[in-house]
Amino acid sequence: MPFQTTIEKPVETHGVGLHTAVKGRLRLTPAPVDTGIVFRRTDLENFEVEAHVRNVARVSYATSLMKKGVLISTTEHLLAALYSCGVDNVYAELDALEVPILDGSSQPFIEMLAAAGVRRLRKRRKYMRVVKPLEFSDGDRKIGIYPADEFRVRCFVDFAHPLVGQQEVELKVCRETFSAMLAQARTFGFLDDVDRLRAVGLIRGGSLENAIVLSRDGIMNGPLRYADEFGRHKALDLIGDLALVGRPLKAFVSAHKAGHALHTQLVTRLLADRSLWTETTVTDASAHAHVSPLPVAEPLAASD
Repeated sequence: MPFQTTIEKPVETHGVGLHTAVKGRLRLTPAPVDTGIVFRRTDLENFEVEAHVRNVARVSYATSLMKKGVLISTTEHLLAALYSCGVDNVYAELDALEVPILDGSSQPFIEMLAAAGVRRLRKRRKYMRVVKPLEFSDGDRKIGIYPADEFRVRCFVDFAHPLVGQQEVELKVCRETFSAMLAQARTFGFLDDVDRLRAVGLIRGGSLENAIVLSRDGIMNGPLRYADEFGRHKALDLIGDLALVGRPLKAFVSAHKAGHALHTQLVTRLLADRSLWTETTVTDASAHAHVSPLPVAEPLAASD
């Protein structure tokens, strides 16, 4: 879409936070051009925290934002839905410190956006077009971003569990593909980790209703929504974290056993090096039709 967008009308939902177990109400409202995605803490006089990597506070089992001490936790599932659906400008009003986990996927947010509708605004959208590769690793975890004519992601996961193992997901990211391939994929965790994580203040709101829970040799609350639901959810998380770049991407991102920390590091490094990208409109982009995403990504794949 060549023009910026917002939503047509407000929509809201409510639920508990995955990590805090605090009940919260989320309301999405329209926003004018060049606003971006902005969280508002309605319990703190509408204090605003922009969904931008400069505000990332921590990335332990979720991506949390903070500005002047005001926290917005577990943002990635909502951001993945907004970003994939091409919603450029919206206020996400929240009366608690954590976005409700709902069913553990992005599907409830997709349904909210369907109810809200999308409205075109009278200003052209500016894309971030990657023009040079950027890749780095942390042990066996790797991530890279490469030139492309569309926004595309590849996500590889490997968990030592008989029902997970190695899974790889690749897709062009848009409303249709995200809704069909990723939106219903739920967050997941391992029963053996529950006590340890709760002891350090995490997953206190987790339950069999909002996360897939794996025992040592099975699933406590099956069936799965997709055979490779674990890999698909990690791809969903990746897209949500990439939304923190603050504008739509034209790039191919490949993540190998990565997580929130590497995702957000990639965004930070990308924004810090102006030689890696340029701003473009849809009209400008037609002049670069020869760029292909997959050949330039091969060095990362070959080193796996």
